[in-house]
Amino acid sequence: MPSRTTRTITFAGPDAGAFANAQFSSDVLSLGVGRWQWSGWLDPKGRVRALLQVARLADDRYVALPRGGDAPSLAADLQRFVFRSKVTMHVSGDLHVSNGAPVAEGEAQEKDDSLFFGEGDASLRIGTRQGDDAWIARHIDKGYAWLPDRALGTLLPPALSMERLGAVSFDKGCFPGQEIAARLHFLGGHKRHLRIVRSDVALQEGHSLHVDGREVGIVLMQHTYSSSPTSLVVLDDTMSQADTLETEGVRLHVLSTFAE
Repeated sequence: MPSRTTRTITFAGPDAGAFANAQFSSDVLSLGVGRWQWSGWLDPKGRVRALLQVARLADDRYVALPRGGDAPSLAADLQRFVFRSKVTMHVSGDLHVSNGAPVAEGEAQEKDDSLFFGEGDASLRIGTRQGDDAWIARHIDKGYAWLPDRALGTLLPPALSMERLGAVSFDKGCFPGQEIAARLHFLGGHKRHLRIVRSDVALQEGHSLHVDGREVGIVLMQHTYSSSPTSLVVLDDTMSQADTLETEGVRLHVLSTFAE
C-alpha cells in the first residue's frame, strides 16, 4: 500500500522561534536543537485548525509537520501574522510519511534526505522515499491522531488528548484560542475524547458516526488487522460507556480511551 504523503512548513530566521511560539499552543521556545514536540494551531474559538509535530533543527530553523490538512493553505494563513517578524516560511514538496528506525523519544534527526521524529522504539520518517505504513497501527495504539479534512477546525484540544501529548502550554504567554483552551483545562466539561474501536467492517477516515440519528463522533484514522479493522475515533463520552455500540448497522467494540 502506498505511504501517506504530506508537506512540511519550515520557519527560518532570527524570530522563527518567537513567531511559532506566539501562534502555536505548545512552548516552542523550550525546544532544544535536535528535539521535537507536539503542538497545534487553534482558531480564536479554541478549535484545532492543525495538529502539529514541531522540530527545532537549528538555532533559527524549525519544521512543522501538519498531521492532516493542506500545508500551503496553512502557511498562507500563518503568513498574515508575520508583520515585522524576521521569519520566512517555506513549504516543501510532497513527502512520504512512513515508518522509521528507532530514534530516542523526542529527538529529531535529519538524515538521508529525511526527517525523523523519534518515538523511542521507532520513529516517524518524512522524506522523498516511500516506505511501509507500520506507523499507522502504532500511532492508533498511542493515540497520535492524523486529522482528516472533515475534522479540521471542528475539534477542541481535549478531544485529541492534546494536554496528554504536551501540545498545550498555559504558562508561556498568549496564543490563539488560549482562553477557550484554558477554560476547558481548569473547568473541564468537554464530553468528547479519543477512543480506539474495533469494527466488523473497515470504517472510512473522516466518516461521522451516528447512533439513533444523532452524530456522536468522527473517525480519524483506520488500520486493518486481518479481519478486525481498528480505528482511532473521537466519540461522545456517553457512547463509550458501553463495550459495544451500533452505528448505522456497524458494530463498534470500544477497546480503550486516552485520559488527559
